[in-house]
Amino acid sequence: MNNQLQSSGNPVSRRKFIAQSTAAAVGLSIVPRRVLGGPGYVSPSDKINMAFIGVGAQGFRVMLHFLSEPDVQGVAVCDVTQSAANYPQWDTQEFCKSVRKLLGVNSGWDWLSPDQPLQLSHTLRVTSGVAGREPAQKGVNGYYAAQQRSGEYKGCAAYVDFRELLEKQKDLDAVVVCTTDNLHAAASIAAMKNGKHVFCQKPLTHTIYEARRVAEVAKQTGVATQIAVANQASEDTRLLCEWIWAGVIGPVRQVQNWSSRPFWLQGIERPKEQDPIPAGLDWDLWLGPAPGRPFNHVYVPFSWRGWTDLGCGALGDMGSYSFDTIFRVLKLEAPSAVEASSSARYEETYPLASIVRYEFPARSDMPPVRFTWYDGGLMPARPEELAETVSFQGGNENDEGLLFIGDHGKIFCGFNGENPRLIPEEKMRSFVPPPKTLPRSPGNEREWLDACKGGKTKPGGNFEFEGLVTETLLLGNVASCTGERLHWDRANLKVSSAAGQKFVQPERRKGWEL
Repeated sequence: MNNQLQSSGNPVSRRKFIAQSTAAAVGLSIVPRRVLGGPGYVSPSDKINMAFIGVGAQGFRVMLHFLSEPDVQGVAVCDVTQSAANYPQWDTQEFCKSVRKLLGVNSGWDWLSPDQPLQLSHTLRVTSGVAGREPAQKGVNGYYAAQQRSGEYKGCAAYVDFRELLEKQKDLDAVVVCTTDNLHAAASIAAMKNGKHVFCQKPLTHTIYEARRVAEVAKQTGVATQIAVANQASEDTRLLCEWIWAGVIGPVRQVQNWSSRPFWLQGIERPKEQDPIPAGLDWDLWLGPAPGRPFNHVYVPFSWRGWTDLGCGALGDMGSYSFDTIFRVLKLEAPSAVEASSSARYEETYPLASIVRYEFPARSDMPPVRFTWYDGGLMPARPEELAETVSFQGGNENDEGLLFIGDHGKIFCGFNGENPRLIPEEKMRSFVPPPKTLPRSPGNEREWLDACKGGKTKPGGNFEFEGLVTETLLLGNVASCTGERLHWDRANLKVSSAAGQKFVQPERRKGWEL
């Protein structure tokens, strides 16, 4: 029988005819399925199937945030840790409360927050939470089960190795990478080569060479990429650009940026003791491209970022935020030279405190810039224009801030550009801001999600842009580790030091080549 029925001379499909007849019989109008699904309903065909690679403490937080987006469908999690109860929570019952909020419940999930005391360093004491691939898998399944009439859902897969995930998870559109720093590049590049969109934790990569490769692969594949640096999408970053580009403080020739980090262990020697590898941890896979070493609790789960083979220290952890803002505001390109002074240097960890000085050449209509980074509690001299009653912490509670110094004034901000204001205060009170000329952002994650769905606007924190930023901040780590003044040849990926060059492109373990 022909699937077209005749009505008033116009062909009508069987499905449409039945729907119209049924609606007429009960006196109802036809409404789209998305309306029947309620406010915020997104059809399955419009959802982004997403996997989460690295679901320790921060990865668990990021996963829960993405699950709350209506057009995200979590399909898999991946972590080298099966489950562990020693992940830092930044608030009492943080993990438990976060899952309850996502699910819209007031009880349950207490096991995620045992809240045992956790001494991360001699100054930082927090409470413990449970994370890893099994807790994350339960969180995803629990979230979708709450939306089913049956109250059951088992659609989230769990993997130990991200390479197996990319090979077997055929329904995948995008991945979120929240591993340790030294695995960012390997996971991101593998995903991009598989045609998956990638959202990566900061810093983008662990080494300068990795940053170059990640940017190259992002350009070659054309997938949507974004880094977890929310201030790139902020109103404050746009205001700073508009103010400085309009000449509010004149040509900017100096920038000062200071951080209270690190509050994890560094400035130490490698421990001689070997601890038993915890059950459920694939230690060899956790190390990734880093040289092998005996397991010790000094690395896991928090202080790995202080080790040169594993993390990027204070500069990589926090500079990813502030450097992004500074690069955009001052239209920076590659620095010509960098040097650093620091506390005592150790072979395998970053110094406890450092001052890094970058020199940038002139760009179009902007003059050369000297940019100085301070960490470990070191700070620049307090500006005389800043009232004594105003905290020299950029509005932050942990001694962090940012200062732009122009020929005709200064702009003082929070660490990554938040709450910018002219100093002294009298200037801000009489200040008439220039017109807003830049497009505003829907948010860092939303930029990426829209691009994953075919949006034409490239995410602001894409890997091509962030590759340059990451190369620069990691160059500061090279200077801190060598104690040498380095001249930088970005075109050839070379520094003017044999010792420094080893940090630019360190050897990788067999099987982890990029």
